[in-house]
Amino acid sequence: MQSIVVYCGSNSGNKAVYAEAAYSVGAELAKRNIKLIYGGGNMGLMGRVADGAMENQGFVTGIIPNFLAKLENAHKTLSELHFVETMHERKAKMVAMSDGVIALPGGYGTFDELFEILTWSQLRIFNGPVGLLNVNGYYDFLLMQLDKMVEEGFLRTDNLKLLVVADEAGTLLEKMDDYRQKNPENKPLDSSLYVDNN
Repeated sequence: MQSIVVYCGSNSGNKAVYAEAAYSVGAELAKRNIKLIYGGGNMGLMGRVADGAMENQGFVTGIIPNFLAKLENAHKTLSELHFVETMHERKAKMVAMSDGVIALPGGYGTFDELFEILTWSQLRIFNGPVGLLNVNGYYDFLLMQLDKMVEEGFLRTDNLKLLVVADEAGTLLEKMDDYRQKNPENKPLDSSLYVDNN
């Protein structure tokens, strides 16, 4: 993989372990020479994942909507920073530039991005690996809910397997690479399908 999108919170959470994990993801991507693509902010876990990559000589691309750049502080030391108009354009552009996706702990926005990319994977629009870093058991109940969805007939077992899960950054990246090797037809997303250019 040459580039990975990271979804995560613009808050740091109540425990230091979350910020530490975010930094380790950025550092691990830099170590493996994988470009980090993320939401462009400098706060919370978003800022820490970018710092982890930049402070370990990684390449970081931030993508942030203009209205959010006025509300949040855009990271000033990234390799490149793109400004877009809408959240939809931001999400499509991030994924179009990536070979895979990782979700760290976060709130509504992170869950929205995670389930959208899983839906795109289910529909075979996006064929890269989707990873979930289950830091401190943060996603334990979500994983139980996914099992419940299979049990109740709302999610197929093969689609449950679209989500790659680990609790440590290096292990997750290895599992994602293994997933990609077993599913080699990794096509970039045609972002024109999701961006209103009118």
